[in-house]
Amino acid sequence: MPQMDAESKLIVLKHNLQIITNANDKYLNILLDQAEALMKREGIMNDDTDDYHLAQIDYAAYLFRKRANLEAGFPTHLRYELNNILFSQKSK
Repeated sequence: MPQMDAESKLIVLKHNLQIITNANDKYLNILLDQAEALMKREGIMNDDTDDYHLAQIDYAAYLFRKRANLEAGFPTHLRYELNNILFSQKSK
């Protein structure tokens, strides 16, 4: 699969969130950047793999949904996803 550029990530994120307009594009791009920064803080580096990009998109989707429900906990599936990427990167 070819590298996922910023536009492709935005399209996949919008599909994840079931958004069909462009009204939130700027905000969604900021969330993608924030997700990448938070992943980097956890020690996960952008290795340009599909696993990394899809985890970044899932993280950004979580950040978007969290604003509607501040009491929502961090999704277990996303924690597993991030842990698996981190362990995989550390074992190389």
